[in-house]
Amino acid sequence: MSRLGRVGAETSAGWRSFVRRRTAVFFTFFFPVILIVIFGALVRTDPAGGGLFTEPPAYYVPGYLAVVVLFTPLSRMGSEVARHREGSRFEKLATTPLTRAEWLFAQTAVNAAIIGLASLLILGLVVVLTGADIAFSPLLVPYVLVGVVCFCGVGAMLGSYTDSQDGAVAASNGIGLPLLFLSETFVSPDLLPGWFGPLVNLSPLTYFARGVRAATYSGAETAAVAGVDPALANLGILAVLAALAFALGARSIPRTD
Repeated sequence: MSRLGRVGAETSAGWRSFVRRRTAVFFTFFFPVILIVIFGALVRTDPAGGGLFTEPPAYYVPGYLAVVVLFTPLSRMGSEVARHREGSRFEKLATTPLTRAEWLFAQTAVNAAIIGLASLLILGLVVVLTGADIAFSPLLVPYVLVGVVCFCGVGAMLGSYTDSQDGAVAASNGIGLPLLFLSETFVSPDLLPGWFGPLVNLSPLTYFARGVRAATYSGAETAAVAGVDPALANLGILAVLAALAFALGARSIPRTD
């Protein structure tokens, strides 16, 4: 079987495995919807006032998208790798021509399809419920795809180095929650202490948020990077980080051959 055939077969199997888990399907789409309803429709933003949500609704679009781009790959990939380890499934995969990188690529493709659908739902709800004025840039597609690749790689590392599925899920939540609120998503940089600014640049999610905001929000105050449009520059940085995370994630998957 060719490489394309191997990856295609594993992707199809991964997709069927996901849709059979109705609880996973429900919460993958339900959790970001709840956040939009709470923060966007109930709490609402107040650009003229003070507090956390002081920006126009469109400012928080990267944060809503980050919920699925960050949490879904971390938790799904972490638990999937841990489940394969506990069930000795990597030993079985070692008897096939499928490599670790091909397996991770197939799982990433499944996550990309799931998160792509969830992102469409999120964007639609943000516009309907909050009245956000969003520019639907074609760069949204590569941002979501590259973000998924990045955090699937991180999720694979979590699943490889934690001791169980529960440990992988706990680690993904422990890493994902701080990143979600401290990567220029829901909390603007001016609300953070000055000494914390350089640490924000260490998060891959920061470049996702900056780039998506530059591409979709006309009021974004994002400076050009080395004379390059900020939407493209942040996508380039995110792509480099995604390639590194994917390579490390594939390398961390247990070798049983």
